[in-house]
Amino acid sequence: MLSCLFFMKKKEGETMTKKQDISNNASPYEFYGKLPLSKSIPLGLQHVMAMFVGNLTPILIIMGACGMTADAGFGELRTALLQNAMIIAGIVTLVQLFSIGPCGGKVPIIMGTSSGFLGVYQSVAATLGGGVLSYGAIMGASLIGGLFEGVLGAFLKPLRKFFPPVVTGSVVMAIGLSLISVGINYLCGGNGVADYGSLYNLGLGCLVLIVILVFKHCFNPKSMVSSASVLIGIIVGYVVAIIMTLVLPHTGINAEGAEYTYAWVVNFQQVKDAAWFSLPSVIGFGKLSAIKMVFKPEAIFPIMIMFIVTAVETVGDISAVIEGGMGREATDTELSGGVICDGIGSSLASLFGVLPNTSFSQNVGLVSMTKVVNRSALSVGAIFLIICGFCPKLAAIVSIMPQPVLGGAAVMMFASIVVSGIQLITKQPIGAREVTIVSVALGLGYGIGATAAATNALPYYVQLIFGGSGIVPAAIVAIILNIVLPPNQDPFAIKEDK
Repeated sequence: MLSCLFFMKKKEGETMTKKQDISNNASPYEFYGKLPLSKSIPLGLQHVMAMFVGNLTPILIIMGACGMTADAGFGELRTALLQNAMIIAGIVTLVQLFSIGPCGGKVPIIMGTSSGFLGVYQSVAATLGGGVLSYGAIMGASLIGGLFEGVLGAFLKPLRKFFPPVVTGSVVMAIGLSLISVGINYLCGGNGVADYGSLYNLGLGCLVLIVILVFKHCFNPKSMVSSASVLIGIIVGYVVAIIMTLVLPHTGINAEGAEYTYAWVVNFQQVKDAAWFSLPSVIGFGKLSAIKMVFKPEAIFPIMIMFIVTAVETVGDISAVIEGGMGREATDTELSGGVICDGIGSSLASLFGVLPNTSFSQNVGLVSMTKVVNRSALSVGAIFLIICGFCPKLAAIVSIMPQPVLGGAAVMMFASIVVSGIQLITKQPIGAREVTIVSVALGLGYGIGATAAATNALPYYVQLIFGGSGIVPAAIVAIILNIVLPPNQDPFAIKEDK
């Protein structure tokens, strides 16, 4: 009897030891498993660096379209909305990573304020005459649209047959192609800056890229240094920008004789002015008491259309991150839960005066490039976003990072999404049918959508769907061709040699 008890205790001890070993030896390249903070903090922070500015910019643009600028007396409201944007992005990301019931796909996706709605929101603001009422109408429409997308996600499984690898791969490639110009704009200093494309901006961005390449490929690929290469590159670029700010002139003179500030200058005043601690407010109360949620049909209908569009983009993002980071196709549960989280997260965001929260394609590129998919690492990034929402001074340190620094990392991250799309397409043998679908989807679909003037003569709602990015037109063309083209009869289909 004693020997049996001893044997059982020994087996139990061995089992516990194995579980501890699995937990302690969790890999950054596996979704499940808890990483130590020494690894998860830097890996999570590089995700925050990649999306921080993009998460806040859409709110500033739409507030401007509604006439709610700091000069018009909305400075405190703007600060409160930016604070909420960080908190909501962190919360919705955690739901996407861990899931609450059917909401959340348990996929390595970072969520954030979507820029895909900017066109329709600007149009709605102009139609309603701007002001706080227009912003409230946008929030009301976003609440309904988010719930609508959540319902779409729940019924996504029967629609999965319309998204084989050749279709999702084409959508993923379109997402990557649409982001490449964004990365170049960051590298050159950002849209609207007077020194766009200057040697200082390009040199700073290229320095970041070189540092990333060195740490990514000159060290053990499985080492922590290699996995955190993007964060290391961004930190090096940030430090160099600070040194440049301390030793070089901050301003230049343009052709008209007006003075301007260089894009690479680090503005420490924002950090000085930011508060140490601040509590968030809900729409209609506290700091957001000026915004009242209203429901206008002229805002609801076009915004609901855009939620259909963003559901397609989310399917592409999840497909890209699973293929690029895990080397497999996304499951029905992952896609459905991810789209539901997109919708419910966007409705939650509207209650805090924040624009829809959707999957961030920038971070999809980061996962595809680094292969880091560990949930604990990404959750640290989400928690950091929440902390930034409660501590504006910490948020300011990240937000003043010059755009060329981010651009140096972005040009490689965004292009890696295109590679993930190619990998998805080539999962199956490629014949004449697949070549046709991809070629027409990218050539006609993406080409029309990415060329701004191509849809100017079309009706308003057609422009909403097809204009702007090229992602949705590419998806629609790929889906239609996949349905109407007969199965591949090509005896010369390209197959891997065995």
